[in-house]
Formats: sequence, C-alpha cells, structure tokens
Amino acid sequence: MLMPSIGYLLIACFLMMAPFYVSDYVLSVLILTFYMAYLGQAWNLLLGFAGQLSFGHALYVGMGSYFAAWSFIHGGYSPWLSWFPIMMVCGLWGASIGFLGFRFKVEGPYFTVLTIAFAECGRLFFEHIEIFGGNAGLFLPIASKTDIGTLQGGPFLFYYIFLGLVLIGLGISYLFVHSRLGYFSQAVRDHEVAAQSLGLSTFWIKVTVMGLSAALTSIGGVFYAFYQTSLFPDQVFALTRSIELIVGAIVGGVGTLGGPVIGALILVPLGEMLSHFFGDSLSSIKPLFYGIILLFMVFYAPQGIWPFLRNKNR
Repeated sequence: MLMPSIGYLLIACFLMMAPFYVSDYVLSVLILTFYMAYLGQAWNLLLGFAGQLSFGHALYVGMGSYFAAWSFIHGGYSPWLSWFPIMMVCGLWGASIGFLGFRFKVEGPYFTVLTIAFAECGRLFFEHIEIFGGNAGLFLPIASKTDIGTLQGGPFLFYYIFLGLVLIGLGISYLFVHSRLGYFSQAVRDHEVAAQSLGLSTFWIKVTVMGLSAALTSIGGVFYAFYQTSLFPDQVFALTRSIELIVGAIVGGVGTLGGPVIGALILVPLGEMLSHFFGDSLSSIKPLFYGIILLFMVFYAPQGIWPFLRNKNR
C-alpha cells in the first residue's frame, strides 16, 4: 500500500508544479488534456452508468461557450457568475431532449442519431443568429492586465481551472456512483426490463442523468470559451468535437471513475504530438490515430485501459 500512495503523491506534486517548469506548448497540451478529461467524465455519466450513447454532447459544450461569451460581451457578466444559470439552462435542454426521445421510445442507435440531429440543429441556429456572431464567429476581448474575475490570467490560470474541474468531476462521479440515482442508473444500464419489474421509473432515471450530463458538460464549455477567446459554430458544434470528447472515455474505460482521465492523458498528448509533427501535410492524422487506437482497444482491451490494468494487477 505504501508504494501506490507514494506514486499518487508524486503525481499530485508533478501536476501542481507543472506550469512552473514546462514550456508554453506543453502547458497548452496539458490544459487541453484536462479539458477533454473533464468532458469525458461528464459524458461517462450518461453512457458508462446509464447505458445511453450520445454523439451530440458538442451541443452542450457549444451552448455553454456561446452563452458565457455573449453574456460577458453584452452584459459584462463574469463567467464565475454566469456558469450556474448556463448549467441549469443546458441541463434542462438536455433533459428535454432525453424526455422527447425516451417518451417516444427512441432508444439504442436511434437515440444516438437523435443527439447528433440536435447538435446539428444547434450549429445551424448559432450560424444564423447575428447576435452570436453567425458564421463570422464570436470573439472575446482580451485584457492586458491579469483579472481572475474575467479569466484574464494566461495559461497558468486555465491550467489550474481545468485541473480543478477534473478533480471536481472525479468527486461528482464518485458521489453519483454511490448515490441512489447512481445505483438505479446502473440497474437501467445492466437490464432495463428487470429494473422496471422492480418498480423503478426507468424513464425519469434516464431523463435525469441526461440532464445532469448535459449540465456538467456545459461548464467545460463556459471556461474553454475564455481560454480559446474565439468561437465558430462549425468548429464548436462539429460532430468531430463530440467524437473527440468521448474517445478518451472509451479508451480509458467506460463506466469507471478513472477511465476518462486515463484515456485523455494518453490520447490527447499523443494526438497533439502527431498534429504538431505532421502539421498541414496530413490534416487527418488525428482522426486516423484515434481510429487505430480504437481498433487496437477492440482486439486487446475491449473494456478499456483502466479495467485492463486493474485486472492485470489482481
């Protein structure tokens, strides 16, 4: 027990001190890694613990980003004030999509297609609404001074913000798994008919988890908007964005607490390294890399890296 504890302590020390001795490029990769890890954790609640596959979670990332940026530009509201109402709006919207789908028995792959359709509708909506910039994009003003209240603090600030989100995501996932809703969700995932026979309202369980997952996902979008400072609908709401945020969770281990984090720590740095090495000469290198990794996982570790390593150590 002593050696794993020392290892965790060393990792914690490295993560806390990393911004002080790594290059700006490495720091940006770490920020992106934590961002994807957090989004993977939020998505994992829906598939990993409730068994509902969504390919449209870019919708909630985009809504969180655009609403936070617009409220700051036109209303002067700090993201520290706007994140909660935005989370509530996105959570209600996600629950409404779940209500619509599950009410009319849109399940399995058809539910997945429904989530993609709503994400595309979101992209078209923000492309044609001038108050959100339309196709021209939405740009956040960057102040020259450091201001934590408006997230003007450079990569150091965002590194600790997204690291904190990952830790919060781990805590929420742990509490969810050990909560009443978490137990009911896993029952729905494992055998929905059996759960219904025990008197569980599987419909409302799925709707609730859908709303929770959407709400948590939107928080990542709120803070990423201020890190990115420029938003374009065809990028923020793209299907590829939804795929990127779920690949880490799939590779790390769906339905586990540490899987999304492990997957992001492996995939994002490797993907960014390949993109940096090949540049514009091979623009599709990252999707190709993800595809190869997923094929490898199907053959050698179908349950994910985290369950594979855990079983090896037994």
